[in-house]
Amino acid sequence: MHSLSAENQAVPEHVCIIMDGNGRWAKKRLMPRTFGHRKGVMITRNSIEFFARAGVRHLTLFAFSSENWDRPEEEVSTLMELFFRSLKDHGAELNSNNIRIRFIGERETFSQTLQNKIAETEALTLKNNAMTLNIAANYGGQWDVLNAVKKVAARVERRELAADLIDQTMLERELSLGDTPDPDLFIRTGGEHRMSNFLLWQLAYTEFYFTDVLWPDFSQKEMQKALDDYAKRQRRYGKTSEQIVSAK
Repeated sequence: MHSLSAENQAVPEHVCIIMDGNGRWAKKRLMPRTFGHRKGVMITRNSIEFFARAGVRHLTLFAFSSENWDRPEEEVSTLMELFFRSLKDHGAELNSNNIRIRFIGERETFSQTLQNKIAETEALTLKNNAMTLNIAANYGGQWDVLNAVKKVAARVERRELAADLIDQTMLERELSLGDTPDPDLFIRTGGEHRMSNFLLWQLAYTEFYFTDVLWPDFSQKEMQKALDDYAKRQRRYGKTSEQIVSAK
């Protein structure tokens, strides 16, 4: 669902981020990759504070992809530990700031203890409305689309829906963020220029911002640069510049 109402606004309604570069940041300092992830958690907290203050209504962070399980066992273990500790230490703080936390991805793969903590945090913050923080954990964009297709196919199989009535809107509703406006701004730190299987459907008309800055160095000054760059963009959604100008 395209957030057309946001096209004339300087502040994006929905920002999504691939927080890349923790391991390389640590390696440059001759430290274990896990040290970079711990530093990255601090920056994540700063980013939530910054974007909430800036007026962003939805912030989606790619915390752990479905492909990250292939990383070294020690690194995965550290990521899981940091994930749990962050929920335990900062869940109440986010709740006090009226921020809703929601998780997208296949949570069944996580330990039962972590699953319980995820559910507890979601329930605690369910009614908050200052900003929604979506955490993509064990998430993949291809999985998301496939899962949505399966849900629609099940309705056809139960004869609740005719196949020729399936449309784009119907499929979008079944996606993990089906009730959320599509991202206006996609940020990726760390110098890589790819989507890495993140929100593949939802990023169709999103503005992209790539930076060489590694995530642990992504200060609030750097975050502001991303917003300033976005403010210069013209959201056209397939239309011409003249059409956009004349519609104002």
